[in-house]
Amino acid sequence: MIERLWYQPSALATCLKPVLWPLSMVFKSISESRKAAFERGSKESYRAPVPVVVVGNITVGGNGKTPVVIWLVEQLQALGYQPGVVSRGYGGKAEQYPVIVTPDVRAEACGDEPKLIAQRTGAPVAVDPVRSNAVKALLKHDVDIIITDDGLQHYALQRDIEFVVVDGKRRFGNESFMPLGPLRESLQRLDSVDFIINNGGEPHRNEIPMLLQPQLAVNMVTGETKKVSELKNLVAFAGIGHPPRFFNTLTTLGASLVAAQGFADHQAYDQQKLSTLVEKGDNVIMTEKDAVKCGEIAQDNWWYLPVSAELPKEDAQRILERIKEVKEQYGSPFA
Repeated sequence: MIERLWYQPSALATCLKPVLWPLSMVFKSISESRKAAFERGSKESYRAPVPVVVVGNITVGGNGKTPVVIWLVEQLQALGYQPGVVSRGYGGKAEQYPVIVTPDVRAEACGDEPKLIAQRTGAPVAVDPVRSNAVKALLKHDVDIIITDDGLQHYALQRDIEFVVVDGKRRFGNESFMPLGPLRESLQRLDSVDFIINNGGEPHRNEIPMLLQPQLAVNMVTGETKKVSELKNLVAFAGIGHPPRFFNTLTTLGASLVAAQGFADHQAYDQQKLSTLVEKGDNVIMTEKDAVKCGEIAQDNWWYLPVSAELPKEDAQRILERIKEVKEQYGSPFA
């Protein structure tokens, strides 16, 4: 229902607008007042001794932030930097915070996205609802730059560079604030960020195009890799912000889908929840983000599909030059 309300003109949206519009105005007022309080200094914010780069969005839901974070970390590692990542850890619940994501920390504790980032990059990842505490925990690991996965609206943490990731297909929906629409901040907020990444759509002015390039499917038990088109009678599921994007990718790759099931973002899984679904085909495939939560229940016909962000070389170079400029202003905190 939310998808229809926010992204598709419908009779439902027309009927609910008189009820939801006043609530969206309240949300807008609170959001803007809170931001203004940090800007004038009446609310305290934390300044880290190393550069902080925020990768976020102005809408609710998954737009492709985590692949951008992974791309940034890998690019910085290749240049000799020591990046660390902080996250709110949505979908996870730890006994105490901050949590440093190590191989023995389960996704149920730290969240699926932090677990994925740690596995893919090997970079130190810290999770805490108070992101400044996560940053302080990372500073003990000799990081020299911090990347935050989400947190554009977390003004209690000061930042040096801001990225906004935009869903290139759905963009900003009806351009209304929550709960009438998907906006967490106004479209004018885009004018103040450093880079706007367009995920999978036609880039508008000042937007950098990004594609999520799928790789070979990986078997969750054996580590074997195969083309998606070689996996017959395939059942797919995805617990991400917009599951149809994953299913469309599979179709593009020639998948013979016999069933596809979308779940809520950050969905927790168990054998019982998936048993009926996985019996519908000969092979099962999921996103890499889902796979970090399914390792203990995976069967030998279960696969996941890694994807990697791809940006034009000239835009990538421009991003890295900007980060380098900021980094040089800080110098080396460990000298």
